[in-house]
Amino acid sequence: QVQLVESGGGLVQAGGSLRLSCAASGLTFRSYVMGWFRQAPGKEREFVATVNYSDEGTTYADSVKGRFTVSRDNAKNTAYLQMNSLKPDDSAVYYCAAGRALAATAPWKYNFWGQGTQVTVSS
Repeated sequence: QVQLVESGGGLVQAGGSLRLSCAASGLTFRSYVMGWFRQAPGKEREFVATVNYSDEGTTYADSVKGRFTVSRDNAKNTAYLQMNSLKPDDSAVYYCAAGRALAATAPWKYNFWGQGTQVTVSS
């Protein structure tokens, strides 16, 4: 049984920072690309960032480039999303996903998903 569990969401003021974690179990972690997506009320699920099987390559949405950093620790079966300089527009439910396609930005390319964690950025 594959399980992805996000943590680290919460309330933060604009300009602040937050680090999300995604703990994976039930899969060979290093064999999967890890992605982060977010979904705000009334909007489609949006690509945020992805990291390859190790930290050799990352891809970011233009909206978060330079502010967010995606990483992974294969020894801990955990992916991370470090979010700095947060803006109110970053408010959303953030989802961790695991898939096999490198640098995939489309949600359908990912096989497994976490339950999501709420991030709210106040003005």
